[in-house]
Amino acid sequence: MAPIAVYALLFTAIVLEVIGTTALQMSQQFTRVGPTILLVVCYAVAFYCLSLTLKVIPVGIAYAIWGALGMVLISVVGLVYFKQRLDMPAIIGLGLIIAGVLVVNLFSKSVAH
Repeated sequence: MAPIAVYALLFTAIVLEVIGTTALQMSQQFTRVGPTILLVVCYAVAFYCLSLTLKVIPVGIAYAIWGALGMVLISVVGLVYFKQRLDMPAIIGLGLIIAGVLVVNLFSKSVAH
């Protein structure tokens, strides 16, 4: 699998996980059927896509990218969609997470390029 395809698959997994997490919030503790079904489907497909990336990307690196970008994206969703404010330490922390992902992807020899 070409590296660009692997990262596209990883990004797809991340987006599906963020959609699933958004549906988790909207499910109101699994009391709303539609969002509950959406989150189960999104999580299942997200983990399947993540599993395919592990053929090329080491599990620690893939999971670090998954976790970091997922946190940043769900924070943006929370800010925009749910009107959840971020204070300065949260913004700085998210910036550091982004910096960490960039360092791993640009400089680590563990990442498939």
